[in-house]
Amino acid sequence: MFNPGYAGSKNAICATALNRQQWRGFDGAPVTSVFTVNSPFRLFGSDHGAGLHILSDDVGFENNLSINLSYAYRMDAGPGKLGIGLGFGMINSSLDAQWFTPGGNPTGGGAIPSGNESAMTMDFSAGLYYYTDGMYLGFSSTHINESAIEYSSTATPYLNRHYYLTAGYTLSLQNPEYSFLPALTVHSDGAMTQFNLGGILDYNNRIWGGLSYRFGAAIVGIAGFELFNGINIGYSYDFSTTAISRHSKGTHEFMLRYCFELGVDRNPQKYRSVRIL
Repeated sequence: MFNPGYAGSKNAICATALNRQQWRGFDGAPVTSVFTVNSPFRLFGSDHGAGLHILSDDVGFENNLSINLSYAYRMDAGPGKLGIGLGFGMINSSLDAQWFTPGGNPTGGGAIPSGNESAMTMDFSAGLYYYTDGMYLGFSSTHINESAIEYSSTATPYLNRHYYLTAGYTLSLQNPEYSFLPALTVHSDGAMTQFNLGGILDYNNRIWGGLSYRFGAAIVGIAGFELFNGINIGYSYDFSTTAISRHSKGTHEFMLRYCFELGVDRNPQKYRSVRIL
């Protein structure tokens, strides 16, 4: 969802639903729900990809709802393919403020909204995604235009531009039914940078499990399996490595994905010879 160049790279129609419940046990803890779908297609003899993602992000009394479309032009590059992607969408940010300040009313300065607020803005993204049968490398940026969220109050927050670097490789093991997939993700908004390093052990493309380390934040356990006919179920749990672990019940993430390959219909052929039946 953060790299439009990825669209169509699986050579299948893939739909994914994800729900993340962070820092359970806190009132107003972040809850994120995502739905994505992407598909390859051919047009004018070239390979392309298209995608849609819908995200709902609740944090305290703030809710962000975004709907984005993505397009990728996919071209051969050496042993793999390169996806050059652009994304466009809308973000609606709303506040349902219920302030409690021991020192008095915080809204007197005009910079803090005093009640319900809602604002909508445009959002753009772009990305490159290169992949082969055994590796992938991506670089992308979201909120490129850094749109302002114009609430009715005098404050005008804006969306910081974010950058993502992703890389992964599939290592074949002695037993051909097993493979190991190390992966790296670097995420930055220019002020803070987050590193994620991990790996997944996969059995026969049907069952997988692994660990990921988010530097200075959490160790993440990951598990999943293919239920049947391209339906995948996944789960992860964050073990926080910060002081928040003494007060939180952890972070849960659930994933459901369904992929199916596109069939290519052959053009009907007519024969004039009765010998060809």
